[in-house]
Amino acid sequence: MKPQFYISILILLLAFSCSSESNDNEEQESISEELYFPPINSDTWETSTASELGWNESELQPLLSYIESKDTKAFLVLKNGKIVVEWYGNGSDADSNLPWNSAAKTLVAFTTGIAQEEGYLNINNPSRNYLGNAWTNATTEQEKNISVWNHLTMSTGLDYTVPNNNCTDPDCLVYKDESGSFWYYHNATYTLLHDIISGATNTDFNSYFDEKLKNKIGMQGAWIPFGYFKLYYSNARSMARFGLLNLNNGVWNGTTILDDSDYFNAMTNTSQNLNKAYGYLWWLNGKDSFRGPGLTLEFQGKLIPNAPNDLIAGLGKNDQKMYIVPSQNLVIIRMGDDAGEALLGPSSFDNDLWGEINKLIN
Repeated sequence: MKPQFYISILILLLAFSCSSESNDNEEQESISEELYFPPINSDTWETSTASELGWNESELQPLLSYIESKDTKAFLVLKNGKIVVEWYGNGSDADSNLPWNSAAKTLVAFTTGIAQEEGYLNINNPSRNYLGNAWTNATTEQEKNISVWNHLTMSTGLDYTVPNNNCTDPDCLVYKDESGSFWYYHNATYTLLHDIISGATNTDFNSYFDEKLKNKIGMQGAWIPFGYFKLYYSNARSMARFGLLNLNNGVWNGTTILDDSDYFNAMTNTSQNLNKAYGYLWWLNGKDSFRGPGLTLEFQGKLIPNAPNDLIAGLGKNDQKMYIVPSQNLVIIRMGDDAGEALLGPSSFDNDLWGEINKLIN
């Protein structure tokens, strides 16, 4: 065949490739445009139905019966930002303020990104730049090697075998391993991020959080101190609002809340090789191994086998769940009491719940 023939074929293939890429970009833009955002300072929230979405409507009531039996107090499913399922029970209603527990770590990770974007801190800097010297019981050199990034990734190397690893006093923060060399779910090092942000911004963490995040997306709720803990309480719709913000990569209805896409991507992807299922205080599905809170073991396989691979999650004690599935434009919220195992974050309930959810949405 003549060379011109091959040139023509090559031109056609290039044109098709460009067209496909253009279509992919248009499809992605279309998905973003399809997302609905409820108005700020309003209870208005548009809804869809399982029937309209082509879901298995006959599986809705069995799902609701299941979550009720597991001491759930609030359960929401958003598709394209609209409410498809909203259920309350076991003594709670839409106005009930419920604890996020460790699912609220995601709020702090997001706020840290805002503070860095505004130039107040750099997550690669030593924590002592913002906490002051001697915030630990380690040597000066050991302390200098602990960065804000280590707090975000649970890799400070501070001793997790102390009597109370929730304690943020210097005497409780003892050197054990080189920073960045070991992953362990250490609540004290997370809690100190509140103080890091306060020290960096020279303002109260709660005020900064309210101004930069909470108020901008219409959340309600508050941080409540319990000893060393700082717990966030809100209604379920507020957690759903935050989930929707992250589904849209930090942009709320055209208003950018977190513009640093590099930080957002790092936050919601594997942050270190010690626990592939952990970003910056976010849990990640679809990885080939994971570690869990309170354990040093590594487990093979996905965190939640029944859930989509691209799921990211905020997970808290007593089965507080905020699931985000970008490939399906889904946000799913579960708040309530312990569903059976009293674990700090991930539990077998995640997989069981997704088994029931799949019956509805598939």
